[in-house]
Amino acid sequence: MPLKIGIVGGTGGMGKGFALRWAASNNNHIMIGSRDATRAAEAAQLYKKEAEELFGGDNSNNLRITGGDNLTVAKESDVLVLSIPYQNIDAVCPAILPHISDDCTVISPIVPMTKTDAGFEFIPFMDKDKKTSHEMVAAHMNSPDKLVSAFHVISEKKLVNPNIQLDYDIFVCGDDDGAVRTVTGLITEIKGLRPILLGSGRLAYMAEIATPLLLNAMIKNKMRNPGIKLV
Repeated sequence: MPLKIGIVGGTGGMGKGFALRWAASNNNHIMIGSRDATRAAEAAQLYKKEAEELFGGDNSNNLRITGGDNLTVAKESDVLVLSIPYQNIDAVCPAILPHISDDCTVISPIVPMTKTDAGFEFIPFMDKDKKTSHEMVAAHMNSPDKLVSAFHVISEKKLVNPNIQLDYDIFVCGDDDGAVRTVTGLITEIKGLRPILLGSGRLAYMAEIATPLLLNAMIKNKMRNPGIKLV
């Protein structure tokens, strides 16, 4: 079933990557969100042109990528992806999440990490007063069970280039079975990705902490944009 997928922070690299990868199926209406509606519309136009060149062919008329301000996009979304930094959660989420539909599934790929002398570290482990991204986002939702954490360990540089074949496992944590099914379906729509269920939202920190782990391994072992694959 076609979905209206809103991407808050959609003008960034991850936002573009999600838009192009999900546009490949020609089924979904991708909505690019930004604080600046004009900027979002311009980005959406560029993404649509690129998507048409990559996968359009006879189906070019079915490609739907539009842009608008974050609140408008959030209100219209069946699925809302929060492609924003951890430090922006409390600035962005209160203005949009209370206004989404009750059936909207929210995806958080947000990672609470910082770079220190030791390497990348998980902020809630460093500062016990800091919460996980999943906890912070859920606090701003009327229906927090509709929040699903996923897409933490995917390389932006690879995601944004649809010519690159992906081969990753994506950890998924959530409390609502329907919302989790929606997200696992979107994961499998992206060729080369496999959803791996970890458990409830309470365990989302396990998915979030995989990112600093992966980055530290990448740096210390001189790897290029690695992913995670369970074998």
